[in-house]
Amino acid sequence: MTSPRTPRDPVTDHMLTPQNASVVIIDFQPIQVASIASMNKRLLVANVVALARTARLYGVPMVLSTVNVATGRNQPMIRALTDVLGDADIIDRTSINAWEDDDFVAAVKATRRRKLIMVALWTEVCLVFPALDALQAGFEVYVVVDAVGGTSPEAHRAGLERIVQAGGVPITWIQLACEMQRDWNRESTAAGFADIVFAEVGH
Repeated sequence: MTSPRTPRDPVTDHMLTPQNASVVIIDFQPIQVASIASMNKRLLVANVVALARTARLYGVPMVLSTVNVATGRNQPMIRALTDVLGDADIIDRTSINAWEDDDFVAAVKATRRRKLIMVALWTEVCLVFPALDALQAGFEVYVVVDAVGGTSPEAHRAGLERIVQAGGVPITWIQLACEMQRDWNRESTAAGFADIVFAEVGH
């Protein structure tokens, strides 16, 4: 077995690391989930939960947001996510574009990370709008394509294409998990990594 190379600086690494990225989860609420037509809803929920578990395992800061809960027009974040996230703060807003909410933008900037791993429902609206604004503001945006969904396959695809054309990067949740772990010798997270990845891949 060869000796590992000298580890890269996890802050300046061009790839995603627990020290240089944050996770942004927007509008995973019952109405939005129920309206998804671009992929299987159960798979969508399983994938975003795997993403949240991965972020928790590696201590990646998260920014969570819902829309219209305080106004009574919408329900809170889905329980499958809150069961993983515990009592984490959730920013509720009225703006369709989360980036037009001052508290949301302040929370993103407070993570002090320039690489944003983003998911939202719907792809074509609540993901596209803040992703474009974040890119314009100088952030790097990584969209977890198998943990987002749109109101139709066409809407989902068009939303992703618009983000990519603007400079966003498509990834999958399992790609992210492997990129965070990077080496099986990182024993403090190896067991948790295997539990998340192989439990979901086996489904």
